[in-house]
Amino acid sequence: MTSGATQGSGTYILFTVAGTTYALPSAEVRHMEMLETVTRVPNAPAFVDGVVFSRGQVVPVVNLRARFGFDRAAVDLRTRLIVVQSGGRLIGLVADAAREFVNIPPDTIQPPSDALTGMSGRYVDGVASIGGRLILVLSLDRILNFSEALTVGAAESSQEST
Repeated sequence: MTSGATQGSGTYILFTVAGTTYALPSAEVRHMEMLETVTRVPNAPAFVDGVVFSRGQVVPVVNLRARFGFDRAAVDLRTRLIVVQSGGRLIGLVADAAREFVNIPPDTIQPPSDALTGMSGRYVDGVASIGGRLILVLSLDRILNFSEALTVGAAESSQEST
């Protein structure tokens, strides 16, 4: 089985989070829009900002800065909601900016180095160098794996109730 970084047409959506350029396969992205009001929801993992109403559907919002361990930033005119589809569900990803579509040939994507394979790089499928800049190709499945956060959240809830 091939990873998400090596399958498909090689067309990616580029976006920035905390000054770093990331990529997701365009086949996984349904649409992008400006981020409007996010409604908070109780007992959500720390990296889930809440939900938004997008194109007639309620969509949970994952803050990529929080998911990657960076400080949150104020929403501005460049902030984008990248709505992706995974496992039959729509999820919104908050990025600092997103406006580029590029073709990244699969043979230019290298596996992440050992330095990235720890906690900080667990969401990275590969690294590409395009036009003199490094682009981290992400694994949508790993970003959206909430089981680790839900386990931590459940443990914190049970400690609070004792």
